[in-house]
This record gives sequence, structure tokens and C-alpha cells, in this order.
Amino acid sequence: MFSTSGCATITASRLGELAFESAYSSALSPLNGPFCLLIELDGSSKAEGTELPPRLHQWVATQAGPVIGVGNASAGRHALGATCDLVLPDDKGLGTLLDNIAKAPITATTLVQVLRLTERMPAAQALTVESLAYATLQSGAEFRRWSESHPPEPSRIPTDNGPPVCIERHNGTIEIRLNRPSSRNAMTLEMRDALVEAFELASTDDSVSTIEVSGVGACFSTGGALDEFGTAVDPANAHAVRSLRLPAATLLRSNATTRFHVHGACIGSGIELPAFANHLSASPGSFFQLPEIHFGLIPGAGGCVSIPRRIGRQRTAYLALSARRINATTALEWGLVDEIRPAATP
Repeated sequence: MFSTSGCATITASRLGELAFESAYSSALSPLNGPFCLLIELDGSSKAEGTELPPRLHQWVATQAGPVIGVGNASAGRHALGATCDLVLPDDKGLGTLLDNIAKAPITATTLVQVLRLTERMPAAQALTVESLAYATLQSGAEFRRWSESHPPEPSRIPTDNGPPVCIERHNGTIEIRLNRPSSRNAMTLEMRDALVEAFELASTDDSVSTIEVSGVGACFSTGGALDEFGTAVDPANAHAVRSLRLPAATLLRSNATTRFHVHGACIGSGIELPAFANHLSASPGSFFQLPEIHFGLIPGAGGCVSIPRRIGRQRTAYLALSARRINATTALEWGLVDEIRPAATP
């Protein structure tokens, strides 16, 4: 039943046996394995064509670790596909996914738990859950291992002349442009605070009807500045700061219509924040990635909230656990972006 990859593999028909063996508690453990459960959705089985008891659906949905379905998500009438944390049509790419989970099992467990919990939660409350989970992982061994091999050094972050964001107003429209091309518009503390101030301006001025956000330089944003990771006083303090200075939370308080246009690399917070937009367009060469599992972290700039509301919980879990890049065409097919078009000429 258990493979050397630290994953329990089972057919749908044997779920009841595994649940009974675990006394209907979790059969998974991020501490000593198995780290995830792999369910063969469309294999021939005695359960095919029969209803899966609600108790088993509940058991699957509360596993302490990712539950991955492989095969036809709608096979049979047990409809397990909807209960899984993610579903793959086949085992292509499964090895990378399982390897990432095995290297960061606590991170993977935390991710799927946050996605399950916040799926139907109001966005503002869901951001708090995400931040608390992120803070927990900041004090964990998986992030510490990464941090020890990548010690923070903010002085290495290149900068440019001028403000971190450029703001222009045209009647009821505020145009905001990320303005740190030398750092590929990394989301530094400076950039974060500038965005919060810009969004606060829009949220307190009822005459602002539209917020338009884009970036200058080679790409929209490569996400959080890695040379600042680990510089917070402590995880509790970091959560408190996010509660006060999170751009996504400030943006949500505005009644204005929000439009983002992204281009080039949109990594981590470089897609987490734009995904909150009412309309999100992307240049043809754009690509998108959630790499946080490699750092022992989950998306922490709102991505556990914004991205599932665009592409669903399962595809979000896939992006975050696989750390795979997707191009603009795939992003449009999934609904991550609303339109592919070149940026307007300045």
C-alpha cells in the first residue's frame, strides 16, 4: 500500500479498509509519513458504480496531508475527484509533485489545510488564516533549512531612482506602476508599503472609480525579495505587520474597479496580488509560478485566497505543490487571467 516516495497509494474501493485501519483518524502524517494519499480514481473496482458513504468523503477531506486523485475525476458515482486536494489526469509530472511534498511535508500539509478551510470563507477573513499559517511556517524547520543556506542580505537588492511605485491620476482613474526594474520589481518592504499607501488613497477617496496597476521593466514582478526573507523580528511580529500592511487587504477595502496588466515573470506575490483584480490581462510572453514550497512556505501575499477564487482550490494546490510554471495561454484557459494582450504603449 505504501510506496518508497512516502505516499500511500490506494484504489477507491479500498478507502474503507484504510479508513478502518486508521480508526477513521488520519492515515497520513507530515511528521513521519506517509506524507500524502494517492487515489486511483478510475481503476476497475468493486466500488465502481456505487455511492461512496458520506463518512468516507469526510475522512478523505480531513486527512493531515495532500490527497491526490489520479485518473478521471468523474469516474464512477463515488465522485471522489471533488473531495481530493488536486486531481491529475495521469501520472505525468507526478514524480516532481511527490518529491516536493516529501521535501516539505509540513508545508504541503499546511497548504492544503488552508485551501480547504478558506474555500468558502470571505476573502478578508481568509487572508488572516493565510497569514497565521505563513507565520507558523516561518518558525518551522523547513523554512529554517532554506534560510540557513540563503541568509538574508537586503543590501544586495538593486534599486533605482524615483519612488518604488509611480502614481498618476486621470479624473477618476489612478494609475500605479511598479518602478523597480533593476530588481525585477521584487516585492520589497519598500514596494509593499508604497502599494499600501497607493491603495489606501483609492479606498478613502470615493471619487476614484478605477485602479490600474502595471509594472515597468522586463517583468511585472518576481515576487517577494528573497534577500529580505527571514529579516522579520519573529513570526508573530511578521503576522502583526501583515495584518496592518498587506497590499491585498488594502486593495480589497476599495470600492473601485481594479485592473491589472502583467507581463514577463509573474512569480509568487507577482501573481497573488494581481489575481484579486476585477480584470487581469497579461502580455503574450507572461508566465506564472508559485515557488514557495521550495522555501518551506505557502503563498503569503494573498495567493491562497485570490488564486483559488479564479482557478479553484485543486489547480491552486497543483501550482503551489508542483511549483510549475504556466504560460499565458494556460493561464487564460484556466481563468487565472481574463485576457491576453500586449501592454499599451506609454
